[in-house]
Amino acid sequence: MKYRIAAVCFVLAALLSPVIANAEETETNKAKTYVKDSAITTKVKAKLADEKAKTLLNIKVETDSKGEVELSGTVASQEESDKAVAIARSVSGVTAVDNQLKIKTDK
Repeated sequence: MKYRIAAVCFVLAALLSPVIANAEETETNKAKTYVKDSAITTKVKAKLADEKAKTLLNIKVETDSKGEVELSGTVASQEESDKAVAIARSVSGVTAVDNQLKIKTDK
């Protein structure tokens, strides 16, 4: 009887060890991805701030796990929108830029 319980425990441990190992790896990958995404976002925001254009400071920057950056908010002109996209594309790690910027119209 003791051997049977020991054998069942051994089999369960052998079957569950890949699941447990994969769960640990997934959490590590999520943390690495989050750090990578936030680093890309920070670099894009810093480069936008370096341009010293007031409206570029109001751009919201989000980065997903694939390195795709989304720019949203309002800018004064098409030139500023194009400049923001160019700045985002120039950052290392950016794979694509989704331009959701709106051009402010004076009324």
